Amino acid sequence: MFRTLALVAATTLAAPAFADGHASGDAAAGEKAFRQCISCHVVVNDEGETLAGKKARTGPNLYGIIGRQFGMVEDFKYSDINQLAAEMEDVVVNEEVFVAYVQDPTAYLREATGDKGRSKMTYKVRKEEDAVNIFAYLASLQPAPEADATN
Repeated sequence: MFRTLALVAATTLAAPAFADGHASGDAAAGEKAFRQCISCHVVVNDEGETLAGKKARTGPNLYGIIGRQFGMVEDFKYSDINQLAAEMEDVVVNEEVFVAYVQDPTAYLREATGDKGRSKMTYKVRKEEDAVNIFAYLASLQPAPEADATN
């Protein structure tokens, strides 16, 4: 339980640093590395334009996931353990969460939740550098931040 709380705390504290799309990886290298994701994932913006991938529907659309609550893409049926992780407050998709998750989805979810379930995502990004670069690529495809109406 302590490890889970520590993971959630670390993830939450790291979130502001990456929530606005800042990434430490190389987006161009991430575009190449993203090829290993396109059999399951697509990046389609709100206007319906495909920014990356093909017409894959196995995994959720990855457009706009950075800075959002973990496991909350509309109209996607997540595994029970992933839904459990999504119910944890303040866990957002930032670089740290994304890299840990894509390198071993089931292990990440088990550590985060304490549950013995399995992720639907069976593929693992083997190289941490690829995972960091994929995050940078996805960050480069994110919607522009909404202007603050108070300014």
